[in-house]
Amino acid sequence: MDQTPGIVVTGASGRMGRMLIEVISQSEAARLVGALERPGHDWIGRDLGEAMGGAAMGVTVGDDPLEAFANAQAIVDFTSPDATVAHADLAAQARAVHVIGTTGFAEEHLTRLKAAARHATIIRAGNMSLGVNLLTVLTRKVAEALDTSFDIEIVEAHHAQKVDAPSGTALMLGEAAAAGRGVSLDDVADRARDGITGARKTGDIGFTAIRGGDIVGEHDVIFAGPGERIVLRHVASDRSLFARGALKAALWGQGRGPGEFDMLDVLGLK
Repeated sequence: MDQTPGIVVTGASGRMGRMLIEVISQSEAARLVGALERPGHDWIGRDLGEAMGGAAMGVTVGDDPLEAFANAQAIVDFTSPDATVAHADLAAQARAVHVIGTTGFAEEHLTRLKAAARHATIIRAGNMSLGVNLLTVLTRKVAEALDTSFDIEIVEAHHAQKVDAPSGTALMLGEAAAAGRGVSLDDVADRARDGITGARKTGDIGFTAIRGGDIVGEHDVIFAGPGERIVLRHVASDRSLFARGALKAALWGQGRGPGEFDMLDVLGLK
């Protein structure tokens, strides 16, 4: 009997869902045991491989998370905030590791995830790549070293179909910069500029979101001071790096106790 962890992918037909399926299917360290889509989706009841336009994989796409999670050791979830918090409750019941790449959460969503984490292992990150998580650490270090004479601006670019802004990664970088300065991001974030805005407020952390084409993900953290600028940058050119990071997180979470973790925990960067 195969003892490798069984993984369910939610949002199977999406950009990340397809990439996760490909990466997990090729892994020798895990098995794909389920794929989920929203009720009424035309993939429901079909073999996953055939639905994706390839050979049969022996996994039928379903719409019942409770049934799918019962046989899984991990769930990898890049869907929507409402769907993810519903999945978190069920993953906690199944005692399965819940890897969350969903972004755009409101405070009420985060409260529900915290409650679920009392019973299950939740690994949530705005970005699953090694490079971006290293960028987060560097952003905090640079923010710690510089005073507020250096303005901080986070510029992010993504494909035209992305539905939330700023990106989860941009907010993660903003949190790191705010932590470096010993302030709350909620108190210093400047997320909307239009018209006559007046001069920039000292100490604010600004965000700019670009949407277009098929951009996978680009993030710049700019520290603009008198007479000089420091720019930290990460460019993703292949979406599979996020899928590989999510798989790494699912495997790392096996045998962990309940709690909330992130990719800095997974990568040993804390």
